Amino acid sequence: MVTFADRHIGPTADAQRQMLDALGVAQSSAADGSQSPIDTLMRQAVPASIFTEPSTGSAIDSIIPAAASETEALQELRALASRNTVNRPMIGLGYFGTITPQVIQRNVLENPSWYTAYTPYQPEISQGRLEALINFQTMVADLTGLSTANASMLDESTAVAEGMLLARRASKSKSPVFAVDADALPQTKALLATRADAVGIELVSVDFAAGDELPAELFGVFVQYPGASGRVWNPSAVIDAAHLAGGLAVVAADLLALTLISSPGSFGADVAVGTTQRFGVPMGFGGPHAGYMAVRAGLERQLPGRLVGVSVDADGKPAYRLSLQTREQHIRREKATSNICTAQVLLAVMASMYAVYHGPDGLQAIARDVATKTTLLRDWLVEAGIEVANEAFFDTLQVLVPGRAAEYVAQAHHGYGILLRAVDADTVGISVDETTTTAELHQVAMVFGGRQERAFGFGGAGDALPEELRRVEEFLTHPVFHAHRSETAMMRYLKSLADRDYALDRGMIPLGSCTMKLNAATEMAAITWPAFAGIHPFAPASDVQGYLDLIEQLEGWLAEVTGYDAVSLQPNAGSQGELAGLLAIRGYHLANGDDQRTVCLIPSSAHGTNAASAVLAGMKVVVVACDELGNVDLDDLRAKIANHADELSALMITYPSTHGVYEQDVVEITTAVHDAGGQVYVDGANLNALLGYARFGDLGGDVSHLNLHKTFAIPHGGGGPGVGPVAAKAHLAPFLPSHPLAQRAEHAGGFVFEGGVVSAAPYGSAGVLPISWAYVRMMGADGLRQATAAAVLSANYIAARLGEHYPVLYAGENGRVAHECILDLRPLKEATGITVDDVAKRLIDYGFHAPTMSFPVAGTLMVEPTESEDLAEIERFIEAMIMIKAEADAVAAGRWPADDNPLVHAPHTAVSLIAGEWEHAYTREDAAYPVHALVAGKYWPPVRRIDQAYGDRNLVCACPPVEAFA
Repeated sequence: MVTFADRHIGPTADAQRQMLDALGVAQSSAADGSQSPIDTLMRQAVPASIFTEPSTGSAIDSIIPAAASETEALQELRALASRNTVNRPMIGLGYFGTITPQVIQRNVLENPSWYTAYTPYQPEISQGRLEALINFQTMVADLTGLSTANASMLDESTAVAEGMLLARRASKSKSPVFAVDADALPQTKALLATRADAVGIELVSVDFAAGDELPAELFGVFVQYPGASGRVWNPSAVIDAAHLAGGLAVVAADLLALTLISSPGSFGADVAVGTTQRFGVPMGFGGPHAGYMAVRAGLERQLPGRLVGVSVDADGKPAYRLSLQTREQHIRREKATSNICTAQVLLAVMASMYAVYHGPDGLQAIARDVATKTTLLRDWLVEAGIEVANEAFFDTLQVLVPGRAAEYVAQAHHGYGILLRAVDADTVGISVDETTTTAELHQVAMVFGGRQERAFGFGGAGDALPEELRRVEEFLTHPVFHAHRSETAMMRYLKSLADRDYALDRGMIPLGSCTMKLNAATEMAAITWPAFAGIHPFAPASDVQGYLDLIEQLEGWLAEVTGYDAVSLQPNAGSQGELAGLLAIRGYHLANGDDQRTVCLIPSSAHGTNAASAVLAGMKVVVVACDELGNVDLDDLRAKIANHADELSALMITYPSTHGVYEQDVVEITTAVHDAGGQVYVDGANLNALLGYARFGDLGGDVSHLNLHKTFAIPHGGGGPGVGPVAAKAHLAPFLPSHPLAQRAEHAGGFVFEGGVVSAAPYGSAGVLPISWAYVRMMGADGLRQATAAAVLSANYIAARLGEHYPVLYAGENGRVAHECILDLRPLKEATGITVDDVAKRLIDYGFHAPTMSFPVAGTLMVEPTESEDLAEIERFIEAMIMIKAEADAVAAGRWPADDNPLVHAPHTAVSLIAGEWEHAYTREDAAYPVHALVAGKYWPPVRRIDQAYGDRNLVCACPPVEAFA
């Protein structure tokens, strides 16, 4: 019987035997057949000191259930979903019911052309999603009234924290004080407290709307607009006062409200942040959702995260690419402005397309409908004798119920399928969204004692927005927000954008360090089910029992496979998981009275986010050297430990290493750190090479983050969503992230976490957790182990096949790599003049996405085939790389000029081949069809090679006029 693992793992048994033969492994198996050839390979690669035998009882078999079929897994997911109750959410607090247009749900969210794409580091083959992100940036900049927006943030609360840090960097004030709106969202207040404490920022709560004065000295203020209470007021005086004090103003604004009320930019705000969730993105029990950040002119280079800009290609045509901050963590490391190295691209695309589909008029119509319904509810409540605190509001009311107990009122509404929020003992919060019906408003009013019968209709309800704040600024004037009103037009627009991109549905994306593996359709199926997608993150526990059970099961499975005791799923990106783990270490040392332990040792080869995260956790980074084999230099490590013994907080290492090898001395490394009183953070980015064969906790790790969007099959979505859970040993578990609005205090294993908040929602991006749950459930322990072995086999096969053409930079003691290998192209450049960029762009002509360029070593390509690619695709890639080497040798031999050959002019568009006279030294066939198989189904890039430097010198980060493409 064919299992899910058979479908997931690309190389068949016959193909694996062929690959093992090529590696000289097959004949080295045990004579009695007790050891398979692929286990022999894994023993050659993984150090014996950490190798886990599958039959010892300490392997992952002990808790992971036997593999389920795809049908069985879906049945179990339906059973879990049935334990969730989809009630009408009127809780608000930044999360709202929204209608996802089916044309967007089917053609974006459920379309592998969008969800299997990678971060657009190769912009020539990412023009579709880059255009969608330019639309997003334009939408945000227009609505906020600020000059430049980035390509999305992780969520609203983390965006506020990033805004606070931006204000601190940009302000000339030396004060540590940041004034926070008393009417801010509660989850944002909690997250700010966590982030501020680690870096020495002093938060001061101020009731701005009530007229409270600002502190005498500060570096910034944060205003919620409208407030969590629903209050709409004019913050211009507060912003002016902040500027007079030398501070910057950060405003969290509701984008739907901004279609009707004045923008933050019109008040002089420096930074605007928020979420785009209510623009067609389901609540999903908290995410993933695209946060946003926009800044005034002059602050563009302070923006964290991703920024899409406009440049030109080799023909001078406009083309999109990532600007300025691209992977800045890998360049600036501990001096980076943020540890966020990703975005929420898939969700930003959905939100931008919601604006494209509705246009400014449609968005305003939705907003007016919400505002009118809220006013109607206010009128009905007042008619019933209920006191409403808000005078000016958009979509949220605060209702006073003195002596009536707010919890009792909320429970009474819950009985009618409506979720309200108990603000305090005497106050109830009620929020209206585009999905709220008039009948539901009537039901709310009746529970408060309103009339049983009434004629429905908006009548003259109008809205309750102050006249002085009514928006007069135009927004979304670009033609893209006016051209796709019909579903036919929208469907074709989305298709045209997808056709410009390269995603996993076209072919292999062999990116080292990124694990672009199969995202199976069965894994994806449940995320759009209403019982998972339609749940508010602060719904009562009784409504989310299915979610809580799924989360507890996944926490337990992840703890088991990593050798840890506890797991928090709250971090909604790998960067946030890093931060959460380091904050846990910080909390542990502080609890032990070791305030002086602030030094974090980080190898020079580490992921750049490691150093940035350590700084954000209040630590001092000390770099440890690597030896010529790419391993941690033990002598330098011992010297650094000795130099900082009393100050040592942690060592951060990636295992297998960032160089793609299993370090033999890892246990000796972790022991040395523990002996000095430090903790070991193992970066889990490369778990795909370890799962089932070794565990972080067993090799000396105290805490790790995991990338569910790598090892556990959540799609990258063009650069997000991601989930970065943090796993820890029992002594660190109390310091893992908690949340004031969590439905359950206990986690798998009976642990209660008491650490700070790192994500807006209690369980982070819970809406995509069914993907990883389904992956583990269908693979089972044996399937997970098989996947690891297949990934390592494929990487070693590529290293062996390409080693005679491109030197493999690093290998382990037995000459084996892990799940990725680094091809050194520096000798190629010396011999032929052909650069790593030339090879990467030429691969596009062969129908491939390039491997990871120049990381962790400049002038190299890091290749990771994953377990999902079959041997035919791997051979196709090998053939392309060998032929590109031959092309480079032809340049060196003088067959083609150094400045006129297929590599330096790659990639080639269809237009470049047919327009005008062909005057190159190579033929059109050389350019377009270097391999005959391409004739049948070639991918044509939409633009030629993009001038990166031009885009940074001439920064344009919004939709260019249509004339630019004429």
